[in-house]
Amino acid sequence: MVQTDALIIGAGPVGLFQVFQLGLLEIKCHVIDALPAPGGQCIELYPDKPIYDIPGTPRTTGRELTASLLEQIKPFNAPFHMGQVVSQIDAQPDGSFQVMTSKGQHFSTKAIIIAAGVGAFQPKLLKLDGLEKFESSQLFYHALPASSVGQHVLIVGGDDAALESAITLATAGQAKSITLLHRRDISASNQAAPALVAQVQALADAKALQLMVGQATGFEEHSGKLTAVQVTGVDGQTRTVPASQLLVYLGLSPKLGPIADWGLAMDRKHVAVDTEKFATSVPGIFAVGDINSYPGKKKLILTGFHECALAAFGAASIVYP
Repeated sequence: MVQTDALIIGAGPVGLFQVFQLGLLEIKCHVIDALPAPGGQCIELYPDKPIYDIPGTPRTTGRELTASLLEQIKPFNAPFHMGQVVSQIDAQPDGSFQVMTSKGQHFSTKAIIIAAGVGAFQPKLLKLDGLEKFESSQLFYHALPASSVGQHVLIVGGDDAALESAITLATAGQAKSITLLHRRDISASNQAAPALVAQVQALADAKALQLMVGQATGFEEHSGKLTAVQVTGVDGQTRTVPASQLLVYLGLSPKLGPIADWGLAMDRKHVAVDTEKFATSVPGIFAVGDINSYPGKKKLILTGFHECALAAFGAASIVYP
C-alpha cells in the first residue's frame, strides 16, 4: 500500500498546479489519472488551441501549458499513476482514507483533492457489433499492445496519439504491416500536430506504413480471432484490410464515473464545495477546477489555479494539525 500525505485525482492543468501548491507547503502527494499521460482535456481536446487567461503568459497552448506545469513541479517529485481511475474510497476511524484504483493499486492518504475536470475521460468505442470480444487481446483503445512482432496492425484515428503510435510501430519495424486509417486525409484534417503529420507521411513514402482514407464498417474473424477489417472508402467501395491487431483512437469523452458514488454532496453533475478552502461535504476531501460547483463559479483555468492555493491550505490543516 502506498502511503502519502495527499492524493490528487486528475492530472490536468489544475491537478498539476495542485501538486505545486501542496509542494510549497511540504505536503507529499501522488497523482492518479484515467489518461495515459498528464494534461487532461487541454491535451486531449485542444492541444494547439490558443489559451490567453494564464497570468504572465500572453499566449500559450494546452501542450505548452502542460509542459510548463510539469517543469514547475519537478522539484517535488510527485509520482504519477496513469491509465486508472479511483474505484473506491473508504474513510478510516483516524480520519484518513484508503483508496483503491481500477488497476488494484491501494493508497493510504490523509487528504484527497479531486481535480478531475469534467470527469474521467473514457475512450470512444469503435461501434461494430461483436467487436468488443477482442478487447485487450487484439483490440486496444488509446494504448499500444505489449508486442506487435509479426502482426498486421490497423490504427484507426487521426489525432496526435494515433500518429504517435503509428510512428512508434513503424520505427520499431517489427510489425508485418501497419495501416493508418482516418476518415479523411490526415494532412488536411488539422487534428494532429504538423510535425507528426510530416513524420507519418515520410514513413508512408518509405513504405514503412500505409495510409488509408475511409471508415471501418465491418470485420472478419477465423477460429475466434480477428483477422481483417472491412474499410469503406470515400468512393463507396469496401476493401478488406488484414488486421490481427486493431488500435483505436477515436477521441475521449468525459464521464463522471465513480465520483457520483463517493457520498459527496452533488450539485447536478458537479461536486458541491465551500469557497473558504474548497472542501466537499466529506471532511478531508477537496475539489478544485471544473469538477466543483459553488455560487459564482466560472470554468476557467485561472479560477482552478486560485482554488488550488486555498485547497492546499485546507489540506495542510489536516496533514499538519
